[in-house]
Amino acid sequence: MAMAAELRARRDALTAQRSSGVARVSYDGKTVDYRSVAEIDRAVEALDREIAAAEGRRIVRQVRVTTAKGL
Repeated sequence: MAMAAELRARRDALTAQRSSGVARVSYDGKTVDYRSVAEIDRAVEALDREIAAAEGRRIVRQVRVTTAKGL
C-alpha cells in the first residue's frame, strides 16, 4: 500500500483535472486517460478509501431518508 502523502498527491491531481474538464492525468511520469467524469469520481473515491486505510481510519457514509405525507 502506498504512503498517504503519495495517495493525496494522486487525489489532488485527479480533482484538479476533474474540475478543469480534462480526462488525462499525469503524476510521477505516468499518464492515465479516463473515459468520463464518473470514472474520475470512482477513482477519487477509491483513493479516499486507500488514504483512510493508510491512516488507520474508516470512511462512514450514511444516507437518511425521511418522508412525510404532508397532511
